Amino acid sequence: MRSIYLPRTADALAFAMCTYGIPLLVMATTRSAVLTGAAFALEWIPRLAAFGWAGSVVDRRGAAVVFHLASLGRALALVAGAVLLHFHPSGTVASATVMVLAATTGVLTEFSYIAAETAGAAAGRRAGKRAHRVQAALLDIDQTATLAGPALAGVLLLAGPPTMLAVITVLSLLAAMFALRTPPSPVAPARAPKRQPGAGLLTGWRTIRSLPALGWLVTGLTLSNLATGLLQAAGPVIVVKHFGQSTTAVGLVWSAAAAATLLSVTLCRFALDRLGLWPVGAACAALASLACFAAAQAPDYWSYLVLVAVLMAADGGMTVVLRTLRSRLIPAEKFGSTLSATILVLQLPFPVAGVFTALTPPDALGHVITVCAGLQALGLLYAFARLRTDPTLRT
Repeated sequence: MRSIYLPRTADALAFAMCTYGIPLLVMATTRSAVLTGAAFALEWIPRLAAFGWAGSVVDRRGAAVVFHLASLGRALALVAGAVLLHFHPSGTVASATVMVLAATTGVLTEFSYIAAETAGAAAGRRAGKRAHRVQAALLDIDQTATLAGPALAGVLLLAGPPTMLAVITVLSLLAAMFALRTPPSPVAPARAPKRQPGAGLLTGWRTIRSLPALGWLVTGLTLSNLATGLLQAAGPVIVVKHFGQSTTAVGLVWSAAAAATLLSVTLCRFALDRLGLWPVGAACAALASLACFAAAQAPDYWSYLVLVAVLMAADGGMTVVLRTLRSRLIPAEKFGSTLSATILVLQLPFPVAGVFTALTPPDALGHVITVCAGLQALGLLYAFARLRTDPTLRT
């Protein structure tokens, strides 16, 4: 609890509030779909650029050190942003501050996330055949944070941006403090030659290619993330402009989705004990594809909320399968680098989704989501068809 779950909880809540709160802040202050999509893209692009470095740093310095320093750095960046927004609540300075804050917190959050995942994977390896229970518990923490984070960010935004940023700062400081209790992870030998940032991603990519089961699952989930990423990026535009709701209603959508995912992960934990990885993953893939198609045609806000919740619940089940497979297959000494490469591929669709949102007229977003839902269905169908006979997913 003290060494793994508490630091993960504080970091996950700060992560959720940053990810969903900053686009909400842009939408509330500018009412611009273009700037909202641009902010979402700007939030993700630096995160992706940080992966080549993050995995190598975690492998060389250890999860605990990187977790502590990244959380502390995020707290300092948030303090600076809160002060600037207090003195410049609107205008060019406020817009620039929010954009820079999105990029900065995105990079630092990825460092802390890679470190937290490395520590969690080590705990999963120690659990042996019950690794899926550890991964489900960690996903429960993430989804609980996602349940509380968007709604909390929306409520705090009513009190002003500095208040919202101050709360995220406190959470980041707590994560930095709890990270000091995280057990040290295996690190590269001190005399090992230093590698370039891209070397870590190259090592991770080679490891993924040597593990076909992991590679196919990552491929399918990458296409799935394009659809879910578009729903995230376009969420403020769809809810505010199309359905005529408030920014707080946007947070409610993702809080409901997190609650559904939390329930899904709990059910999947027991289903995996009895059925194995492939049947559970395939069922979740089919449900996610159907829900995404339906969400693109949702006639009103409440049906949209329910369909997004179903989609994210199914995605949560697939995530448990991925995390379990990842902890089983990836060698411990290469875990940080391989994790970085895996997450880099999985998160590439998110900035693309932000660009799509910025370039697409609000009335046409439903058509774009439908196309992405088709790609999602094809990708997941092909991936799980290839994995049907793989022995790794039969247990």
